[in-house]
Amino acid sequence: MKFSGIKGIAFDLDGTLVDSVPDLAVATQRTLAELGLASVTEDQVRNWVGNGTTKLMERAINASSGELPSLAYLNDAMPVFMRHYEACLEQYSELYEGVAYVLQQLRAQGYRLAVVTNKPYKFSVPLLNAFGIGELFELILGGDSLAKMKPDPLPLTYLGEQWQLLPQQLLMVGDSKNDIRAAKAAGIASIGLTYGYNYGEDIGLSEPDAVCESFEQILALLESADK
Repeated sequence: MKFSGIKGIAFDLDGTLVDSVPDLAVATQRTLAELGLASVTEDQVRNWVGNGTTKLMERAINASSGELPSLAYLNDAMPVFMRHYEACLEQYSELYEGVAYVLQQLRAQGYRLAVVTNKPYKFSVPLLNAFGIGELFELILGGDSLAKMKPDPLPLTYLGEQWQLLPQQLLMVGDSKNDIRAAKAAGIASIGLTYGYNYGEDIGLSEPDAVCESFEQILALLESADK
């Protein structure tokens, strides 16, 4: 079984553990307003999440103005977005059903847990702590923690090195093709979740090793693999 012998599990954050789009949308809308640009909808933002906050703002400004922003314009816009997002980081976001319970069970069963997200580190830690799950993770890697982020395999290979685990002992769980691509490039197993954000695409098209419709199914999948 692909999932037998797993010792460490890396989880994506946005769209996997937490539905963070409501707060990201508010921050994006407030940023655009401050920049004097037309607003965007929460549904639009939901399709733009996954490649980090800079890419999110690039897509939002492009949709609002009809033009791709210059690097200089984007650099000026990012501190505005960061300020607004920090102000509403956990106001409207919600932990997905079953997440806290499953993470606690995995920890109790001896799995080492990490978060590997493209979200900036400064936002990832307080968001996880706000929902009382931050302490369950041994390591938290944000999109700016290393030189490259998903879909590059670097965060996952770095995790394996830190934990001294072989690729076959690691598992990536996420909702986006970026998660699955990173896992494949790192040579580790992957589980794709159907309920998160994946640019409107079926996560199955990225060919993860398994597809789960709910977070609770991860437990059953790992338990059956070790029998």
